[in-house]
Amino acid sequence: MTEARFDAAAPALVVTGTGARPARARLDGPRAGVDARVTGGGRTWRAVFPLQASRWSGPVLPLPTGEYRVHIDGADLASVRLPDTLLGTVRAALDDGILRIAAPLDSAYDSWEGQAALERRYANRPSDRLENAVFFESFYGRNASDNPYAIDRELARRAPQTARYWSVVDLSVAVPDGAIPIIEGSPEWWRARGTARLLVVNDWLRRRFERRRGQRVVQTWHGTPLKRLALHRPGFAPRRAVAAIREARRWDVLLAQNPYAAGVLGGAYALGRRPIWVEGYPRNDVLVTGDGAQVRARLGIAAHERVLLYAPTWRDDREQIVDFLDLEALAADTGTVVLVRGHSRTLLPGRDAVGARVRDVTAFPDTALLMLAADALITDYSSVMFDFSVTGRPIYFHVPDMAHYRGELRGFYFDLAARAPGPLVRTQSELVAAVLADDPAPYAERYAAWRERFNAREDGHAAERVVARLLDQGFVEL
Repeated sequence: MTEARFDAAAPALVVTGTGARPARARLDGPRAGVDARVTGGGRTWRAVFPLQASRWSGPVLPLPTGEYRVHIDGADLASVRLPDTLLGTVRAALDDGILRIAAPLDSAYDSWEGQAALERRYANRPSDRLENAVFFESFYGRNASDNPYAIDRELARRAPQTARYWSVVDLSVAVPDGAIPIIEGSPEWWRARGTARLLVVNDWLRRRFERRRGQRVVQTWHGTPLKRLALHRPGFAPRRAVAAIREARRWDVLLAQNPYAAGVLGGAYALGRRPIWVEGYPRNDVLVTGDGAQVRARLGIAAHERVLLYAPTWRDDREQIVDFLDLEALAADTGTVVLVRGHSRTLLPGRDAVGARVRDVTAFPDTALLMLAADALITDYSSVMFDFSVTGRPIYFHVPDMAHYRGELRGFYFDLAARAPGPLVRTQSELVAAVLADDPAPYAERYAAWRERFNAREDGHAAERVVARLLDQGFVEL
């Protein structure tokens, strides 16, 4: 016999039973998991599953939103059901051995009616004096990373009195020191969105947006594009085109990594005369100034190991990361550790890849740190190619579906085969051969031309320049 309850103080799931103590008890989720502390035995036992964990040597935070299977050796939880319980940092429910964890949003607001009421309050709020604050959001609140994160760090240094709010999907997202996490859809989230002097985002603004007098939006975007975007996409529906233009009109400034990206993004979103700041990408400053050894230590990778970062883009015709490579075999055949970084769009529907010398880092907070730790990059059509080239390290392009992707899914802005700063391969054996050869000479001229075109402003000071402009133009106050 087993019984379960939630411990609101911890927070934790507590399961008790009779008989011999189980040898092991664990919560397994798609991107995280925890082992229970099991005590007792003989007549009764007790398993305490903490609903928080430290990942990659980071802070102890609540488990990410999702479904977790409860595994207890020899125990049957199929008949145990517990209703939703708010535990301060998470909301949890147990049903048929599946623990469902959600953001700790009050049930009064976690409904269509509740969100509609908050949206009306936001839209009808009087235009009070704006708060000297910045509302940050990266990849729809799934992490605190990318260009917004780098801008946050520099802004905290230059204007420490400025309040910094981070939009997060739940409290498993680690925000920068001194920043305030606000859960998407909460009353605090709607309030900060409506009163912050500046919004800094790297993707579309979701939900309703009503600009207050004096409020500004900086769109940092999230990569130099190879694949066609927005109005440039083949077969882009008129309804979606209208939405793209409407979204772009919310932006006061667009940040671009290089002049090429400025031209592409300006056309893809019909920006017209609105300003585009070409300052390099703040997120890439760490590739010039950072220490890869520290990142390796967080990941538990020895200094002597050769590390391959595999970072493919997402596909419009599938939810999860592509499965073109046998990653365990790739690690074995090349004698490397393979870090797997799925696109942000594959974070929620996917599960961590497993295998000897394979580490799934899709949920790791910041891709730039992974690039810093890697000796080489394997990608396909992802904009990560334009960032990793800042390091000058090898790039391999695994593109078995290039004809389909270029011709049917998205289309390209330029001929990748003619300009790629590394070999294009279509099979795993070709990839292994290229990695083992490790010969940069055939691509040296292309690599130099690539860096001159795409990385000219990547000098480790992009965040300084961007924040200086924000302060000079009064987007935030000193």
